[in-house]
Amino acid sequence: MDLAVAILLVLLNLASWCTCSDSRLLVKMTLVPNASKIGGFCLDGSLPAYHLHRGFGAGARNWLLQFEGGGWCNDILSCLERAQTRRGSTLYMNKLEDFNGILSNNASLNPDFYNWNRVKLRYCDGGSFSGDAKFDNGTSVLYFRGKKIWEAIILDLLPKGLMHARKALLSGCSAGGLSSFLHCENFARILPRNTSVKCLSDAGFFMDERDVTLNHTMRNFFENLVSLQGIEENLNKNCTSFLNNPKLCMFPQYFLKYITTPFFILNTAYDVYQFHHALVPPSADTRGHWNRCKLNIASCNTRQLDILQDFRQDMLVALLSSRIYSRRGGMFINSCFAHCQSESQDTWFALDSPQIHSKTIAEAVGDWYFSRNTSKLIDCAYPCGTSCHNIVA
Repeated sequence: MDLAVAILLVLLNLASWCTCSDSRLLVKMTLVPNASKIGGFCLDGSLPAYHLHRGFGAGARNWLLQFEGGGWCNDILSCLERAQTRRGSTLYMNKLEDFNGILSNNASLNPDFYNWNRVKLRYCDGGSFSGDAKFDNGTSVLYFRGKKIWEAIILDLLPKGLMHARKALLSGCSAGGLSSFLHCENFARILPRNTSVKCLSDAGFFMDERDVTLNHTMRNFFENLVSLQGIEENLNKNCTSFLNNPKLCMFPQYFLKYITTPFFILNTAYDVYQFHHALVPPSADTRGHWNRCKLNIASCNTRQLDILQDFRQDMLVALLSSRIYSRRGGMFINSCFAHCQSESQDTWFALDSPQIHSKTIAEAVGDWYFSRNTSKLIDCAYPCGTSCHNIVA
């Protein structure tokens, strides 16, 4: 091979790499300076932020808002620690966010929402954008102002075109998926009556389920979260007035029936986060009997698989009691061991994406939003789901 050919090959390889790099859609962060006027601060007192990529063409007046996820903090120590990370402060966040999956601007990768105005709301309050309290002991200060952050971002987006939206979709993943449940009705009230408003939760259907030692690990966690961050006043009023324990209205299964805005639930029946933290938290498995099962489903014994199947069945029963089975509701409940499927391209819409009845998640959500077809898809129980992208083997 002569020198000229060698140089040409090197240049072609570089060009190919640059094309791949340039194909990523990196969207700049926008801080919300006016948030300080209504007390909308991150845990550490920094300003909240979002990333906006403008729509175009037929989608120029349509809006998709995506809540970022990332767990919660339900005591002072964990919140102080969180305040020093990207989960509690915009100071530590990446200033560029990679938009793919449901946020992609590529029609071949996101056929129904690629040309919409797409917004990612950064998560820095640790309470699913729902708290309204403050901790100050004279030494440390923590702002539990998730509700104010939500309000500040909406106020910032309205004059940028959101107030004229023709179609709108509020979405989110994990703790952000819970935010979508919690704020769906409020989002619909904010926008004009002639706007087609719908909501979607990805991996946000957190269950009030006993763990394997019959303790209410997740319930106790959420109760402490609601108390610490002053969330109870912001929960669904129909739910809180009905239940003896209003803090339980943090769980979607108790208030979903009161959501009148069309809603789509995207969830795995064996959600890995709930499997590892709610059903079999470390406190319930101190001797590590579940360690191998958590790492590799094929290593689960018969009893462990039965417990996982019972969890799936409890989820389906909880969904059955909600409005999600109504004509306007939609769902995609697959039998994967995963968590969050809308923000990653490989699970949202790709050749090997998870499917139910030959339909991908993107197709199911699009069919539901645009009323093209009924989208209530539930996969058969594990070991169904041959198209899964499992987090565990």
